[in-house]
Amino acid sequence: MAERVALPEVRGKLTPGRSLAELTWLRVGGPADWLFQPADVQDLADFLGALDGSVDVFPMGVGSNLIVRDGGLRAVVIRLGRGFNGIEIDADRVIAGAAALDAHVARRAADAGLDLTFLRTIPGAIGGAVCMNAGCYGSYIADVFESAEVVTRAGKRITLSAQDLQFAYRHSDVPEGAVIVSAVLRAPEGDPAVLHARMEAQLKTRDETQPTKERTAGSTFRNPAGFSSTGAADDVHDLKAWKVIDAAGMRGARRGGAQMSPMHPNFLVNTGGATAADLEGLGEDVRKKVFQSSAIELEWEIKRVGVTAPKSGQANG
Repeated sequence: MAERVALPEVRGKLTPGRSLAELTWLRVGGPADWLFQPADVQDLADFLGALDGSVDVFPMGVGSNLIVRDGGLRAVVIRLGRGFNGIEIDADRVIAGAAALDAHVARRAADAGLDLTFLRTIPGAIGGAVCMNAGCYGSYIADVFESAEVVTRAGKRITLSAQDLQFAYRHSDVPEGAVIVSAVLRAPEGDPAVLHARMEAQLKTRDETQPTKERTAGSTFRNPAGFSSTGAADDVHDLKAWKVIDAAGMRGARRGGAQMSPMHPNFLVNTGGATAADLEGLGEDVRKKVFQSSAIELEWEIKRVGVTAPKSGQANG
């Protein structure tokens, strides 16, 4: 276990037994063995290169699409912060640090007359967006992706292309244990005023249809159709996750402090005091009911990591 292994010296911050609950949007989860916040890319590369190979590493973004189980994570969790959130514009290319928020990247691009508007309403940061091939309104990271700089588990700095990542719906082939540190996106041109107006309209629609004021982690399940909502008038909802959840009678369903949002049934909400077990358990209840109702097996879009909390009187081994 990571807490029993001597860890390399760092210039950033290395914290043992760090609770992860306050670092996730759902505000649940136990502690990581260690939380590492590197000072810069070289600090991260040196750390990973010197870290005992038996120690698991978990790259964590801003916690927007994540349930950390109540027993925590037996790993070194790597969370990028300042030094990894820069945004640069070079002609039609946007170079964004992995910790740059998707919304900030969309706004900066629009200021420069570049269209990354689909990122405006996607929760999270660019590193996670690349990992998940994030998308909405018919556009995906794969459509604008040029390259990403990555630090491998062995501490090597490499550049990955779209061919390397093999993008698919909500998926990319990022090497196990590797940490994305920046990405280059090539965006189409657009009028800044038009782009900003489009994003304002998207935000208005989102706030009218999604529980944006609640503790959620974005969409809970992937759309069975295998693509995101397009936002177009002719968008078909039959194979959307929210539709099959609704048809199964699970809109507003509860378990402990967890609830499927009455406003949008594909949003899992911590109504206050929920545990990770409540949230994940409710999600599994939904999957079971949907399968019984429509023979569709929903796939989680929220990432679940870590170990369950030990039962009362049971040692945590």
